[in-house]
This record gives sequence, C-alpha cells and structure tokens, in this order.
Amino acid sequence: MRNSTAIFLSIAFAAVIGAAAWAFGNAYHLRIVFMMCIYYLCASGTNVLVGYAGQKSLGQAGLFAVGAYTAALASTLLLLDPWLALLAAVVVSAVFGVVLALPSLRAKGPYLAMVTLAFGIVVEKIVTEWSDLFGGAQGIYGIQGPSIQGVPFSDIQWVWLGLAMCLAVHLLLRGFLKGKFGRTFLAVQADEIAAGSSGINVYSFKVLAFVISAVTCGIAGALVAQQNQYINSDFVGFPLSIFILLLVLFGGAGMLYGPLIGAVLLVLIDAFLSRWPNLQHLVYGALLLFALYVLPKGLAGLGGKLFSHAGRGVPPSPCESATSAAWSGLFGEAVTGDDMELLSVHQLCKSYGGVKPAQNIDLSIRAGHIHALIGPNGAGKSTMINMISAVVQADSGNIRFLGKEVGKAAPHDVCGLGISRTFQNLRLFADLPVLDNVLIGRHSKIKSGFWSSLLNLPSAQREERRARVEALLILAWLGLSEYAQHPAGGLAYGLQRRVELARSLASHPRLLLLDEPAAGLNPLETAELGRLLVRIREAGITILMVEHHMDLVMNISNHVTVLDYGIKIAEGTPQEIQNNPVVIAAYLGAESDPDCEAAIDEACAPQEAGHA
Repeated sequence: MRNSTAIFLSIAFAAVIGAAAWAFGNAYHLRIVFMMCIYYLCASGTNVLVGYAGQKSLGQAGLFAVGAYTAALASTLLLLDPWLALLAAVVVSAVFGVVLALPSLRAKGPYLAMVTLAFGIVVEKIVTEWSDLFGGAQGIYGIQGPSIQGVPFSDIQWVWLGLAMCLAVHLLLRGFLKGKFGRTFLAVQADEIAAGSSGINVYSFKVLAFVISAVTCGIAGALVAQQNQYINSDFVGFPLSIFILLLVLFGGAGMLYGPLIGAVLLVLIDAFLSRWPNLQHLVYGALLLFALYVLPKGLAGLGGKLFSHAGRGVPPSPCESATSAAWSGLFGEAVTGDDMELLSVHQLCKSYGGVKPAQNIDLSIRAGHIHALIGPNGAGKSTMINMISAVVQADSGNIRFLGKEVGKAAPHDVCGLGISRTFQNLRLFADLPVLDNVLIGRHSKIKSGFWSSLLNLPSAQREERRARVEALLILAWLGLSEYAQHPAGGLAYGLQRRVELARSLASHPRLLLLDEPAAGLNPLETAELGRLLVRIREAGITILMVEHHMDLVMNISNHVTVLDYGIKIAEGTPQEIQNNPVVIAAYLGAESDPDCEAAIDEACAPQEAGHA
C-alpha cells in the first residue's frame, strides 16, 4: 500500500469513528471508545518493545502511573496549563523509560520480565505509601484537563482528542517501523550477535524501544488522569500490565495493526465482563495462554499478507542484471591501495580457563589479498575471527585496522569502520525476507536518523529507496533476486550461506571475514564459491577466510596462516604451506613420512585454473 493511500485511509477511519461516536454515542458508549483509544496508545508502544524488539516487559503499569501522576502533580502542585502538564508527562515518562531500560538490559528472558515487574510493583508501592505527595490510596483530586475558552471538554471531545492522539501515534509509528528502525528492532529480537556485527548498536536500540513504550504509556496515563480529574493506585496495579501485554499478544505482536485489533476486541470483552468482576482475571489468563500457544502471531497474523510486518514493504523491481562495473562501483570506497597493510594483529592472547585458543599471535593482512587462516579443529581460527570482529574481547594484545586500535571496540563500531563478517554457524534473521536481511547489513550506511525516520521525511524516504535499490543489486549479482521476498530461513542451505554473504557485503566492508564459508556446501557449490570470492576481491574487498576445504584455500588464497592449538606455526604462500613439514605434521601427525606428504600434495594441489 502506498504511503499516501495508507495515511488517507487512517485519517478517514479515525474521522468515521469520531463522527459515529458523535451521532450515535451515549455517555457509556463514548467511555468505551475513549478507553479503546487509551489502551491502543499503551499497546502501540508496548508492541515496539515486545513485538519488534523482543523485550518482554511486565512494567507497563508503572510507566502508565508515571504519566498519570506527572500530569496530576503538574496540574495540582505546579499549576501548569493542562497541555503543558501533558507535555511534562511525555518528557518524564521518557526519562523513566531510560531508567527502566538500564537495569533491565542486564537481564534476558524471564529475568528481564522479573526486573520490569519489580519496577511496576515499586512504582505502585510508592504512590500508595507516599501519601503526602501522591495521596496514597485516596489519590489526587482536582486534576485539570484541557478546555476550550475555560469550558472543560465534553465526553465527545475527549473521544476526539483520544482519536487524534491515536492517529498521530499510528502515523508516526507506521513511518518509523516500515523502514530502517523497524528492521533494526526485528534484527535485535532475532539475533543480537548478528545484529551487532551488522553495524547495529544493540544496547541503544533496546533503550530506544523502552523509551517509545514509556512515552505512549505515559500519554495514556496522563489522559486518563485528566479525563477523570483524579488518579489513585487502583488505576496502576499489576493487572494493568498483564492487560496491556495481552493487548499486544492477542492482537498480534510485531504487527502494525495488532494493537488496534487487541484494543478494540479486549475493551469490548472487558466491558462485557464488567458485570462479573471475579471472572475477568480468569478470562484474561485464558486469552493470554490462547494467544501464546494457539495464535503466536495474534489475530493480526491470521490476515497473512494484509497484516504483515511493517518493515517489509514493497520493494522496487529487482535488477535484471548486475555488471561487474556496476558491482565494483558500489565498493569504490573499499579499495585502499595495493598491498598496503590493512589489519595488523600483535601478540593477541585469549584463554578460557585452561584452554588457550590464541597465544601471542601476530598476523598481518594486506589490502587486495585473500588471506586464509587454516589449522586443525580446535586450533583457534574462529576465535581469531571473533576477536577481530569484536564478538569476543582479547585478553591481551593489539588489533589495528587502518592504523586504528579496534581491539576494545564494540561489534557495531568495528562494522562501521569497514570490517564485516559471516559466521561458522549461520546467523540469519530467519523469519525476515532475504531483502530485509541484506538491508540490515546496510544499516550503518543508511544515514536517516531518528527524527527524520519518525516523521517519515522525504530525506528518510530517499535513503530507504536508495538502500533497497542497492540491496537488490547485490542480490542480483549473487543470483538471489528471485528469493528477495522469501523468508531467509526457508531457503536451501547453500542459498542461506549466500544470503549471509550478501548481508555482509551490504555494509561496504574493506575487510570481509569469512568463517568457514564452504561448510556444508557440495563440491559444485564450493567451486562456485571460490569463483565468487575472487570476484569480490577484484571489486576491492580484502578477505580473511577460515576454511577447512584445502582445495578452495590453495586455489584462491594469496597468503596462508596456519594455527595449531592457538599458536601460529607457519605462514606463507599456498605452495610454501603445502610443502611445510610442520604443517604436514599438524594435519596428519607425521613429519617426514613420504605417504603423508603425498596425501597432502594431493589434497592441496591447485586446480587447472591455478591459484589466484
């Protein structure tokens, strides 16, 4: 759906609801519609936190309370204008979103849920027990709401204000989540290590998700306080957190329209059950279990294509062809000069207890080369790749890239400097389309920031179109165009390997780290991979490759380094390595046995094309 069409339909939908409420609504019906708006606001932000970023939170009632009590105190204690009180609730809620995020991000899974639950309980206890400030169980009365020429809002005007707030939040989040930020949140949820290695600051985006959730819950709380003209602890109990989470899960976590579906249906169910209050919690628990086990994607997920992830969008038509010249043009920045030192590793050490996969290793990678890192299983090859890419921190030693120390940098910073990688065990964002996987790799090169994306400015739209065109060009060059909209996890293994390579190339790396790229490939696929790696090198990208396929290593490598039990035992050209008696001993356990040497020669003999 085109952006302008979606905006028009959203405005039209809100206008129809507002007109119907004015024409047919009584006080009771208007109250129900207003509460739908309130719960939609809560659920929309929580959907970003839970559905997109994957951070399970049970502290939404505490954030709702922050907004409500901020508006209450601003109005009664500071005597602020109601609109300024509402703005104050937004700001204070955002601050508390950061406060909640900082300790929460030290925990994962059920522990994260427990930390956020504790936050909600603490807030509830504070507003209950601190009677002098928050009024205790009696609460705060006399809260001023918005007015027109001194006349307080009527019920229908509160509904219109709620609809306006919901429309604004929906349009902002729609533009925000359909592009760079929506993909980023989904990547963080799927695999934090792969996300970090793709240039994403995982920690910052988790904090951002908490802040968005806090702001929308805070606005909802402030509106409830102003509309009721009072607030007490009964509004902010633990059941509210459960209800907000249920709104998201039942409607469809990670779906743009999930919060809307959840808010409408569950408020109607809540109104129906109000005559049986003892039954409400039982029904909510049953619906929550139903959503978790029977409808993992919620009701919105049943809509299939109609209610899809906002980040997927409709891409431009795939490129029919990609010439070598066009490909090389994409990576002009990767060319750094022939044979200059691109990466240097000095006295690098790493140990896990008594296991030492890296012991005082020195390594030098020259620009324009394919440098192979080989050795028996357990030699420390993958550990070296992990340390260079900052997935693992070295115990001691130095790693310098283009003369800059990167040994203590974060993975996303290393990617931003020009080092990208693939993984020994595939780390794709399996549920996302192939195109989105490549666009996530492009993350560090998309310059649109938070505000331009939130407001969906033309500059953000241009950046998104440019990134999609380039991602499609990469897919075309790698022979993956027809799979652009296929879930990456559903492809054949060899194609998944290629998708991960495409994602790494999308960041425009100067140095590409490949951890066993031929693992699991058949001989034909391995030979095709070798030709592809040579073409990547010709495009100006230097490669450091860990690999066990000796025929691939010896045919395409310019330089080979051999590790054994974390110690560098040899380095040189492929011919020098395959004739090195120390290497032969490491691989076959013999130093001078003629049969062993013959076996090595046969395994490592270059193919007819000769090594590059």
